[in-house]
Amino acid sequence: MNPYAVDLEPFFGKRVEEGTTAYAGAALPPGVAAASEDAIIEALRTVHDPEIPVNIYDLGLIYAIDREAGGNVHILMTLTAPACPVAGEMPVQVANAVAAVEGVGEVAVELTWEPAWTTERMSEDARMALDIG
Repeated sequence: MNPYAVDLEPFFGKRVEEGTTAYAGAALPPGVAAASEDAIIEALRTVHDPEIPVNIYDLGLIYAIDREAGGNVHILMTLTAPACPVAGEMPVQVANAVAAVEGVGEVAVELTWEPAWTTERMSEDARMALDIG
């Protein structure tokens, strides 16, 4: 082992495996109306990538929102890069934000790397905010 070697791992994000899932929330009591997709999207817009000043929904990081009976929500998302510094934290933040919406029960946020994220997934508003043509 090189005595002068420096462990750089703390300075770079660890790659988070595809399929990593974060959970939040609890089952809704009977009779409680499930949240609308619009309410869920508004919650997603409160979560921001710390390196890009745009919310994760308009960045195009959300690939699917599946609402189930009883208010449960499954979200399929990606990140801008597999070694993103917040890769381990972002799905938890997303799950917590969505679980806080009235009418949302259990939330599962799953990471995927396929298809890979590109700037073409961004909304027009996000493109304008970042001055991307």
